[in-house]
Amino acid sequence: MAVRVLLRHYGFAVAYLAGFVAAELAYTLLDPGAQARLIAWASTNVANLEHEPVGPLLVSAFVTPGFFAAWPVLMGLALFGANRALGNARTALVCLAGHVIGSLVSEGILAYRIDAGQLSAANRHITDVGPSYVVLSAIVIALVCGGRLARTLSAVALVVLVFPGQIFGGLSQLDVAAVGHLTAALTAAAATALILFRRSRSRGRRSDRDRGSGASAGYVTDAHPDQVSDPGGAGAQEKLPDRAPPERPVGQPGHYAPAGDRGDRGEPERDGQHI
Repeated sequence: MAVRVLLRHYGFAVAYLAGFVAAELAYTLLDPGAQARLIAWASTNVANLEHEPVGPLLVSAFVTPGFFAAWPVLMGLALFGANRALGNARTALVCLAGHVIGSLVSEGILAYRIDAGQLSAANRHITDVGPSYVVLSAIVIALVCGGRLARTLSAVALVVLVFPGQIFGGLSQLDVAAVGHLTAALTAAAATALILFRRSRSRGRRSDRDRGSGASAGYVTDAHPDQVSDPGGAGAQEKLPDRAPPERPVGQPGHYAPAGDRGDRGEPERDGQHI
């Protein structure tokens, strides 16, 4: 039961963290040559994206050549709060969008600069791997819509990435990593805002439907709107013929002759004629 609750609230965070740790453990078991070949294949650089984009875009988020102990900690600070705030599917979608769009934009700018002669062709094969785009996207989610604890923990992770990690260093020179991190953060912010907007509209429509259905359920149309309520369930007009009207003095307004009285004041008939 506890595992089910954990996966319902933090399924994406647990899956991604477990996948990253497993990939890093497998990476450490490889010899240096195999490690270098894996990093070269998984890098989201211009050369790989031109020939085989899907594999590097997915695998690059699970491997990194350094800081093995730091990344799981940063993931724990950011992913769980984001996952709780936005849910499994939406958190995965936003983090994937930040990672993919951040990689494509940064490498696209690099490809343009290479073609324009601003950079050498050797930059087509740079090393570009790591989970930082995913972690940064999760930080943005937690800062935008997380609780107080989630925002505090994600802010700590952001400080670590910005200052010791220098994720925005070289942005003025259009450094690939800096451009990619900025793009991932902006993508995550836009996607999160869109999700929250759609969620707010959906709740507003649901609330309007609930109010409408509540009003129709609480109001019962009267088949006889001109009748007053009657304890017996019938209206006043339906009951008047069965009830004796109030007696009033003869000649006064509202006087009605009793039933059976034909104007002879109740005197008995004789021989079928009135006397």
